[in-house]
Amino acid sequence: MYTRVMKKVFIVHGLDGTPNGGWRPWLMSELQKMDVYACALSMPNQSDPKLSEWMEEIARHVSNSKGDDIYLIGHSLGVPAILNYVETSPPDTKLAGVICVSGPSKKIAHEKVSHFLEKPFDFETIRSKVKKFSVIHGDNDPVVSLDNAGYLSEQLKCDLVIVPNGKHLNGSAGFTQLPECLDELKTMF
Repeated sequence: MYTRVMKKVFIVHGLDGTPNGGWRPWLMSELQKMDVYACALSMPNQSDPKLSEWMEEIARHVSNSKGDDIYLIGHSLGVPAILNYVETSPPDTKLAGVICVSGPSKKIAHEKVSHFLEKPFDFETIRSKVKKFSVIHGDNDPVVSLDNAGYLSEQLKCDLVIVPNGKHLNGSAGFTQLPECLDELKTMF
């Protein structure tokens, strides 16, 4: 019996985010046109997030998709949620790609999210479980400074895509599309 390997993209929003906010609906629509399954996850307690709950939600979707090519895209707090998930996932976890959009990578003083970044990431372990990475960041992000993106791209050994005047690359910054993210995914495919 032949089983077709599907490309599946799971998108993880940030603090106070929603699955249908910003550029996520546009990206899912574009991927659907390419016959790629795409789902923006509804993360639990988005206004008072718990890292363990977010990691469990990501794990649930990934484990239900064994045998498929899985790509994870995180926006803002979704980035450290994904990195924590990958780092602590079983050693045989193999993801096709991870895209980090406007994500913090270093410890920050924010009571609701600091526990997502309590300890430094084990980037060697993370890199061993993912084929390709990409980091996308606005050059003038008022929420997560650009040096976070530089650090992440250096540690993940991947390209850094800088979006001029991108701010936090979210709906409030006027981003209902993010072609840079689609381009990075196409490169990974």
